[in-house]
Amino acid sequence: MSMMSFGKVRVGALVLAGLALGGEALANPTAIARFKDWAVFSSTVEGDKVCFAATQATDKAPRSATHGDVWFYVTSWGSGRARSQPSMKVGFDMSTAVPPSAQIGRSTWTLFASGNEAFAADDDDPAIVRALKRGSELRVEAVSERETQVAYHFSLAGSSAAIDRAAASCR
Repeated sequence: MSMMSFGKVRVGALVLAGLALGGEALANPTAIARFKDWAVFSSTVEGDKVCFAATQATDKAPRSATHGDVWFYVTSWGSGRARSQPSMKVGFDMSTAVPPSAQIGRSTWTLFASGNEAFAADDDDPAIVRALKRGSELRVEAVSERETQVAYHFSLAGSSAAIDRAAASCR
């Protein structure tokens, strides 16, 4: 894992959950638009405008597990700190021993877990975003710290317009 990967911004925890980053409280996100199963939001973090497209999981497995809210994001920062960065946030800490994976169509990417969030390697971000825009479904598999294997499905209906709008809103 590169140092750049550790420097990725934790978008999921930043905005919808209203958590703190670096000890500073975050502003509530503002809804910008909705495109089918995806929504676009903006917020301000440490004085920087953050824009993101987001969608909730349409299916969570196993049904017996406590998943919490499960979101997939594509985020851009006005400062350029991150551009079209895909990530996932779940309601539990994921195992770092078994990396999560994301699949769209026939393409699969290995992610890395950091607490309750998962990110791709920086070099994979553009390919994942292209696939999100063109595909119909995203599947993410992960393992919790308690060693529960989980899988999530996300609809990609509206993803292309939402991702483009989020990026344009933070230029």
